[in-house]
Amino acid sequence: MTVTVTSRHFKAHQTLVEYAEAAVQGLSRYYDGIIKCEVILSYEKKRKSTKIAEIVCSVYRHRITSEGRTEDFEKSIDAAADRVLIQLKKVKDRLHQRDRKAVRRVREKV
Repeated sequence: MTVTVTSRHFKAHQTLVEYAEAAVQGLSRYYDGIIKCEVILSYEKKRKSTKIAEIVCSVYRHRITSEGRTEDFEKSIDAAADRVLIQLKKVKDRLHQRDRKAVRRVREKV
């Protein structure tokens, strides 16, 4: 899995980049079909400097996106990763259901 971390309008610290990479690498524990993930970090100056973390994962035939908005980058990354995890589990379940239906069809023919 390829992980890319991008920071918009600021220079992210190395510790923040490593934290984001570790959070996204943890997703491969639940589904190993992830091709690449992009983490985009930005912030808004309008309202108390809201930190935004957006995660975009490319999975076989799917593109999963999630966004987290809090006052801290680590919390935003965790929130976005949790939402991506939920979506990954749904994609994985759908793939398994398709496989089960195909197996049933083959068994019925035999």
